[in-house]
Amino acid sequence: MVTETINTLRYDADHCIGCGMCWTVCPHAVFAEGDGVASLARAEACMECGACRMNCPSGAIEVESGVGCAAAMYAAALKGGGPSCGCETESCC
Repeated sequence: MVTETINTLRYDADHCIGCGMCWTVCPHAVFAEGDGVASLARAEACMECGACRMNCPSGAIEVESGVGCAAAMYAAALKGGGPSCGCETESCC
């Protein structure tokens, strides 16, 4: 079975220390408080801005920032017009 990759977000709960920074800084509530560690509540909503990765002190989160919807939103803000990231769902852009 082939699964489609929605974004570049990768989370390793084994490295999570439960500090809460990821769910505090994420603009789309991708992470939530779990049982002592973060849980991926809405992985599909990740816009790949990188805020979670930059604020994770334990390195439990990997995401290629500057791609996907976040990059499209930045480009639209700089160039004018609406974002065009190739996705057509509410969880994007």
